[in-house]
Amino acid sequence: MTKPSLPTIRAYLGGSFNPVHSAHIEMAMQVYHSLAPLAAQQNLELQVSLLPNARSPFKQQSTDPKHRLAMLKLAIKDTPLRVDELELWQEPPVYTIDSVQTLRLRYPQDILIFVMGMDSARSLERWKQGLKLTDYVHLWVFDRSANASAYPTNTNLQHNTLDNKKTLSAKQRTTLISQLPVSLQKQVVESVSELIALSIDGLETPALENKGLKTLRKGLIYIDLRPVKKVSSTEIRHQLLASVTAPIIKDSLLKDCHYLSKHLHSAVYDYIVQHELYSAD
Repeated sequence: MTKPSLPTIRAYLGGSFNPVHSAHIEMAMQVYHSLAPLAAQQNLELQVSLLPNARSPFKQQSTDPKHRLAMLKLAIKDTPLRVDELELWQEPPVYTIDSVQTLRLRYPQDILIFVMGMDSARSLERWKQGLKLTDYVHLWVFDRSANASAYPTNTNLQHNTLDNKKTLSAKQRTTLISQLPVSLQKQVVESVSELIALSIDGLETPALENKGLKTLRKGLIYIDLRPVKKVSSTEIRHQLLASVTAPIIKDSLLKDCHYLSKHLHSAVYDYIVQHELYSAD
């Protein structure tokens, strides 16, 4: 009799990626490097994917999906990251709740983690069934606000690389948790390892109901305090638009424009120039 395989840890960072920039890749790689040692300890496979949407229900237009997909593939080349096209080719608007339900149905025995910023987590009550996301997945929330600088890693905050566990004062922890919708606040845990350990433990019981769609145990929420670059795709598009009429040879623009050179992968920039993207915003 074949022994059933252990689950895969699958983490997803969603967004329009219009265009993909350094902060997107940084967040995904921080998730990957935090999960990799835990996956190795448990002998689990690990997949961290970027999940580009067809078009955000909060935005009226977006660059052609084929271009955003091509830029994503260029940006993740030589990294362990993947691109999941689940949402990309669907007719918009596509809602996150539908996507996590699909992922749970597709991977009923796997550990599913959805990555977002605290700005998105705070607004979950305004999403379509946003408070029900944790019926299907764990949430990994990056505190990208100015408040992140209030928790330095050198003195007040201790960081364990393997566990990705940070020790906060009671006041600091309460402040962070209070930013989440009230109904989700009790689901916050202190470390990434708790997401993995409790997920595996849940597989030892009849963990699925409703035809394998909804998990028996509520998903957990981990708040990641590591600093993430504040980068705006909107600002990048504006910089690119300004460059169209700028008296700069396109091959030297990336070097001369500090914001673009700092936050755009050179191959992504070359692709944008080649296909004349963002010439109108």
